[in-house]
Amino acid sequence: MNVHLDELRPLPSAADQAEAQRQLELRQQRQLAMSDTRRAHVLDAARRVFADKGVEGASIREIAREAGYTAGALYSYFDSKEAIYGALLAESLDRLLAEVQAARAPKGQPGQALAAKAQAWFGFYASHPRDLDLGFYLVNGLAPHGLTHELDRALNDRLLEALRPCEQALEDLGLPPDAAARENAALFAHGMGLLLLKHTGRIRLFGQAAEALFAQYVDRLVERFDPAAPGRTLPQRDLFAD
Repeated sequence: MNVHLDELRPLPSAADQAEAQRQLELRQQRQLAMSDTRRAHVLDAARRVFADKGVEGASIREIAREAGYTAGALYSYFDSKEAIYGALLAESLDRLLAEVQAARAPKGQPGQALAAKAQAWFGFYASHPRDLDLGFYLVNGLAPHGLTHELDRALNDRLLEALRPCEQALEDLGLPPDAAARENAALFAHGMGLLLLKHTGRIRLFGQAAEALFAQYVDRLVERFDPAAPGRTLPQRDLFAD
């Protein structure tokens, strides 16, 4: 067997191998960062297209054009416009959840916790009307049938996770789980109605501010169930009880 000298190469040292592995990991991190940046760029473009045309009126081609990509390139990141919408809504719900989790109250004060958590989700949607549109299928009349059942359920679960702290606070105030769930649903419905009035400008018909009306509702809710709440004089029953 003939062996050419130029084919003989020294084995890399342990240090060389470690450096090669480090360079490989750096390249992978740069590629991942670039992929995340491009994905975020596509989502920003989709947000603008959805706001203009709604999800049902938009198309992958229009989103690609807005992002400066070909339609084929978008399929490297999302397999449908509904998947893009779902990613936008999931991102929005993650920010909502972060706001609710950041709202603090003194330990052992469920009434204050209820107020803080409720004001957190209401304040988020009051300050971000487009997130309200995304979350409740209001973008140019979008209905839930624009999403798959699995995606719709997963996104609803995320929303419920953000609302769960209010329900937990109601349970901590002594309400049975079913009563706490009803009160939490009523709280959410009341807040959504006020947000709709606020963002459509209809609240001006009444000469009121949505934020003040919601704060009043929350205060009254706390007073009904929290023995330590200022202004509470008589025991209050669950209005939804049979």
